[in-house]
Amino acid sequence: MDSIALPSVATASGMFDLASRLFPLHRSLTGEGVRRTLHMLADYIPLEIHDVPSGTRLFDWQVPDEWNVRDACIADERGRRVVDYQQSNLHVVAYSRPVRRRLSWSELRPHVCSLPEHPDWIPYRTAYFEDRWGFCLTHRQFQELDQWPDAEYDVLIDATREPGSLTYGECVLPGRREEQVLVSAHVCHPSLANDNLSAVVVATAWACWLAERPREYTYRFVFAPATLGALAWLHANRSALHRVRHGLVLALLGDAGPLTYKRTRRGNAAIDRAAQHVLRHAGTAWQSRSFTPWGYDERQFASPGFDLPVGCLMRTPPGEYPQYHTSADNLQLIKPDSLGESLDICRRITQVLEADRVCVSRCPYGEPHLAGRGLHAVHGQSPAGESLAQRQALLWTLNLADGQHTMLEIAERAELPFDDVRQAAERLGAHELLEMLPV
Repeated sequence: MDSIALPSVATASGMFDLASRLFPLHRSLTGEGVRRTLHMLADYIPLEIHDVPSGTRLFDWQVPDEWNVRDACIADERGRRVVDYQQSNLHVVAYSRPVRRRLSWSELRPHVCSLPEHPDWIPYRTAYFEDRWGFCLTHRQFQELDQWPDAEYDVLIDATREPGSLTYGECVLPGRREEQVLVSAHVCHPSLANDNLSAVVVATAWACWLAERPREYTYRFVFAPATLGALAWLHANRSALHRVRHGLVLALLGDAGPLTYKRTRRGNAAIDRAAQHVLRHAGTAWQSRSFTPWGYDERQFASPGFDLPVGCLMRTPPGEYPQYHTSADNLQLIKPDSLGESLDICRRITQVLEADRVCVSRCPYGEPHLAGRGLHAVHGQSPAGESLAQRQALLWTLNLADGQHTMLEIAERAELPFDDVRQAAERLGAHELLEMLPV
């Protein structure tokens, strides 16, 4: 049977299409939903899938039993499903233990939750390390059931919690150097489009784009359940973590909010400077925040035993948009244009990291005679098409080419776009005025 050609994912519409296909899958900390998600990503990128058995110690944690759910409902005395898992997988509290009972509303009520402030939204709740079960309802559903305290309901959660595995995926794109750029996105949430599918599809598109280009660094894309998935990857790669030079956790990249960069634990790592420089010159709204030990898996990579230089790129931060962790975080919340802009920022960050070099002047004693080489104004006339910024970039690059500054550092000091400095360095190098060394 011939394979079906998939549309490119490295476009705004391609990313949105992939998010739409992934949206219905019931992902959780473990289970078939994660595996199906990773197998779909493997249609686009070379993805190695790892299974970590239940019970495996991961530093201070342990992989729990695998959880899978087939069906769940609350049915009234006539058999009508008043709450139906088939309508939304958010209706079941993740990791609920199986249950099949007839209960009065007063008995059932402690096992349900809703959002009175948003009566038509279903909350997303988990019970990963608890022996309990529960349902999430819209508040309108809750109010309807609450009118009849003596009514009885058949409650079903057809689920299993038994030895299995935690699953994560890894896409490695080798480069000229063994030093690595680590990119991480979490894959443990069910039907939530911004958190987490937006980051999953942007990471996939970024990997597709990189796979077609020569690379200085080796790029490692990790798609893993939050916390335990990151810890599983760290546990498996302890001996090679010294190769991670730069890292980014991607999250919440599809909403209409401004781009937000959360700095690394170090606060001044090269990835911090590169990401903030790109955003500063991208012509779009953005903000930068200091590191905090909460949020996404940047806090695992930055725990004191690892202290990896991993920042976080997102749009509206977690918990700061009302739809967060509710059924309103749906495909209508994410925008193809936002996905496209997020991918563009990732690509620009790549270009800075890949091109950055230490600059060393070969003519450090006084300013070289640029005009004689056609590199500077002669009698007030600039070379054809040269802008003021380009002329300034030449002079800044020469002045700071002392072997102590990279192109990125020169661009920051000069308050110029990185590309202007890179082009200046290449022009100077072509005239044997500058040597460029690896960072």
